Amino acid sequence: MDIMHVFVTPLALMGIMGGVFGVLLAIASIVFMVHQDERIGLIRAALPGANCGGCGYPGCDGYASGVVNYGAAVNKCSVGGAPVAEKIAAIMGVDAGESVPMRAFLKCKGTCEASPRQLVYDGIKDCRSAATIPGGSPNACPFGCIGLGTCVSVCNFGALSMGADGLPKVDADKCVACGACVAACPKGIFTLIPKAADVVVACNSHWKGPMVKSVCSAGCIGCTLCVRQCPVQAIEMQNDLAVIDQSKCIKCKKCAEKCPAKCIKTGEKVEVLAKSA
Repeated sequence: MDIMHVFVTPLALMGIMGGVFGVLLAIASIVFMVHQDERIGLIRAALPGANCGGCGYPGCDGYASGVVNYGAAVNKCSVGGAPVAEKIAAIMGVDAGESVPMRAFLKCKGTCEASPRQLVYDGIKDCRSAATIPGGSPNACPFGCIGLGTCVSVCNFGALSMGADGLPKVDADKCVACGACVAACPKGIFTLIPKAADVVVACNSHWKGPMVKSVCSAGCIGCTLCVRQCPVQAIEMQNDLAVIDQSKCIKCKKCAEKCPAKCIKTGEKVEVLAKSA
């Protein structure tokens, strides 16, 4: 009896207490249940489920909740594009607004030939790791592409690949403008531009002309010739780097014709259309 009293009774009491607490928790879960707006589920079902974070929210669930609970724009899903935006707008009873198709763009022409590597990097094959070494990167230009392919590894859509010239290439047909490459690049040389953009500055350097030329033959030298040639004032210099306002650009390409460094690329729209055909 002593053994029964010492072991069995406490176990029985624990079992009873566990059952009581379980019932109380079940009641509490019903009493304090937060009912989810059914529109969240409908929006989640309309989303492609890529969970890329391109909308600025932590996955599709977060975006669906953001639209319903916090008034997020209905056209922020870059993967789904206009068709998904229209579905979400219909669920929310609002206008979808205009969705401008975007794509990733590399602001660099610093190939192995144009911008020679100044040292041999033998560490972790990751641009973020290489960017921490003294000097900033293996290549001579501290603003240029490191070329270890971190952007390729974070792209979940197969839109990026490393080219033979040491620079990543963007497949405009596959790119959904999720922004993963933009966030991962330690040099900030990836940006999102409209797919229809036809004139772009492929440089990220903020050095002045002589210093740029000492490390890269394809870099912007800040001469301002492009600014003076633009008939609609769509180009301005920002910290010695030419920047094109795509909303103003009329694609006359006069800037590219006059650029002595040839760092203004044209034909981007043609490339996109060719891939989509």
